[in-house]
Amino acid sequence: MVKAHALYGNKEKAKDPFFGLTMGSGSQSSGDVFNWFCAEAGSSSNPTVLLIHGFPSQAYSYRNVLPVLADKYRCIAFDWLGFGFSDKPQPKYGFDYTLDEYTSALESLIDAVAPDKLSIVVQGYFAPIVVKYAKEHQDKLNHLILVNPPDPLRASDKALTSSGPYMMKEEDATVYRRPYLVSGASGFALNAITRAMEKDLKAYIESMRSILASDSWNTKTTICWGLRDRWLTYDGVEDFCDGLKHNVVQLPMAGHHAQEDRGEELGNIIKRILR
Repeated sequence: MVKAHALYGNKEKAKDPFFGLTMGSGSQSSGDVFNWFCAEAGSSSNPTVLLIHGFPSQAYSYRNVLPVLADKYRCIAFDWLGFGFSDKPQPKYGFDYTLDEYTSALESLIDAVAPDKLSIVVQGYFAPIVVKYAKEHQDKLNHLILVNPPDPLRASDKALTSSGPYMMKEEDATVYRRPYLVSGASGFALNAITRAMEKDLKAYIESMRSILASDSWNTKTTICWGLRDRWLTYDGVEDFCDGLKHNVVQLPMAGHHAQEDRGEELGNIIKRILR
């Protein structure tokens, strides 16, 4: 399902960087909106759970989580702008992929798809953006679940600058490849996102840690951790959470992308946390 939701920004249509011509529909705003790819499951009368992927990933990574939650919750998984099947605007024309813009974009999307209270699950390097949003909207949140979020003292930037083998079925790999095969905009977007994260991510991570440790933070918070993470270490997570009364749940057989590695298990964990 592809839905168009308003994005706070300058709303200027993207143009080809070489010829100045208007780019294809997947790379531009239409009036004042960008298209966000959203997958939904469950009844709209149920409590809402927003499932947010990390870097670099897609809503598709939650394909085995959605069915587990759908009997009790209205579940929404979306592709961030620049990822998967959401729009990939050309930088300098409506969206520059800065972390501040992503925070604002998240606010606009949540206002559109979940006007009432909700719970949020976010994985990996997009966790600091979600925590920044949550700080200003604690009244909207029932629960925040962070899956393998980065720590400012131990986080590695290898996930931003390198890659390695990741075992999955060929048909699943095809879904992840497709956006890069059908449009060059995916490459432009990925490069822009990587540059923005290399520039601002550390400050965002430090801010996330400060927010979660603040006396003003009163949102129920759980950290789920795939112990086979190759990029982030579990050292210190329990100590940090114990002092702040945040909950910790381990997934011994999952790696950095726990929803990809152990989707059904993560879905059941989320269910237990939220009930």
